[in-house]
Amino acid sequence: MGMAGAFGALGGDLSTLSQNPAGIGVYRSNDIGVTVDLDFQKSLAKAAPGETSLTQTKFLLNNIGGVFTLRLPSATIPNINFGFTYNKGASFNRQYGGNIGLQNSLSNYIAGVANTGGPDGGPVYVGDVTSTSNFDPYFPNDGKFAAPWLTILGYDGYLTTPSGEGEDTQWFGQWGNGTTGTGHFRVQEKGSQDEYNIAFGGNIANVVYWGMNFDIVNFNYTQNSYWGEQLDNAYIPGANDSETVRTSANWTMHNYYNVSGSGFNYQIGLIFKPIQEFRLGLAFHTPTWYNMTETYGANIDYKYGGTETGSTTTNNGSLAYNDMCFRTPMKLIASAAGVIGSSFIVSLDYEWTPYNKMKFSQAGSYGTGNNWDYGYDDPWYYWSSSPALPGSKASSWDYDEFYNTNQDIKTYYQSTNTIRIGAEYRVTPNFSVRAGYSYVSSPVKNEVKNGQEFVYTSGTLTNYRLDNETNYVTLGLGYRGSHFYADLAYVYKNMQSEYHAFTPDTAPGAVPSPQSKLSLTNNQLVLTAGYRF
Repeated sequence: MGMAGAFGALGGDLSTLSQNPAGIGVYRSNDIGVTVDLDFQKSLAKAAPGETSLTQTKFLLNNIGGVFTLRLPSATIPNINFGFTYNKGASFNRQYGGNIGLQNSLSNYIAGVANTGGPDGGPVYVGDVTSTSNFDPYFPNDGKFAAPWLTILGYDGYLTTPSGEGEDTQWFGQWGNGTTGTGHFRVQEKGSQDEYNIAFGGNIANVVYWGMNFDIVNFNYTQNSYWGEQLDNAYIPGANDSETVRTSANWTMHNYYNVSGSGFNYQIGLIFKPIQEFRLGLAFHTPTWYNMTETYGANIDYKYGGTETGSTTTNNGSLAYNDMCFRTPMKLIASAAGVIGSSFIVSLDYEWTPYNKMKFSQAGSYGTGNNWDYGYDDPWYYWSSSPALPGSKASSWDYDEFYNTNQDIKTYYQSTNTIRIGAEYRVTPNFSVRAGYSYVSSPVKNEVKNGQEFVYTSGTLTNYRLDNETNYVTLGLGYRGSHFYADLAYVYKNMQSEYHAFTPDTAPGAVPSPQSKLSLTNNQLVLTAGYRF
């Protein structure tokens, strides 16, 4: 980390087993080590009428493991190495929040969903969202269309007002002529991606180093968020649903979302050292194949006209859940390193990750182990020209409940390019200083950032964050004794993002959705201690 992670052509470090597994082949002795991380986080949200800053500090276990060497009586294959490590592949701990002057309302967005979220793209009917003693709109028992959960919650919380009946139904939100107000948001993210690596490798004549790595990955991400509005002259449903009254509105929508699961991947790598002064590295990471479960729910607390208060929750407080399979993108990493004398190292990594190749797929058979929000991700049937089974038609209607989601991935995401540059100078035989820089391009297409694409979100969430480029600046110190070693790194990370309370209207000249510029900063102190024998 003191060299910004630019270690793909160097190896000989426990953390590189999850980057270029050929790094295990560089070892000539046994090694056990542990890395801990003190992470100081700060978020700054900028939007009219001002700025809001939040901080938190986390203590993390980044890495623990060991490499064990089996020496062989051969000059061609002098040793075979085995490694077992735990790596924190990602930490999702983050919080941010702020205030936004409004030009429209989340209630109007929910009304828009109701106007187009019904059968065949038409409106949701009032009967579809109205709970009775013998009808549950979240899981209707009449076999008819099930409305998106967000439209039911919005209706129960008086955020939307219907007008008309049947196919002539039109839904309206609280924002209209003469309405003014402010919005406030808070997002807290928690969780991590934990990797358990089993590595195997060696070297050939101390020129070619090779390695392979099997990863078992656990993934857990939780978001607790709220969006609230304080409105004057809002349009609130009256005694008759189709009528409205003008009054103040003060309400907050709380959302809970969790996705967790486990998966596996395989990695293979090579390091080529034609001469002592120069090394090349190449690594390939397969996608990670996950089995995942998402759970979610939301509630609204409201106060209208200064006196009318209440609350409502999705599905009477019971969370929805959905089992699914997920495939991450593959990775390619190319590396080069130069050694000048016995004191100076310069290293460079390039990493390519095609995020538009992510894919969701069905877990099990339809209706088994699922508790669905029948909304945007309704099952789709589409015409397939893929080879059919023997004796069947050459083409057929195929079933894919994640068809829409996978199309959105292609629309929203692009490949990222990561560049890591690091250097080390050995001041004495035992003491080294290090520095590095890393750049990661944005995984999101410009059309999405510019509000030209309608963004669909998971569960009952409406908010999302679009990440731009990420920059890292690093410094490090290292001590090497005859057996014991210790390394200290400082990592500065800055990522610029945009928070969206809900997706913008993509029509030309439409009023923009509430947004806030985010600056997300991490200052990390990282300590590694280990023993070689």
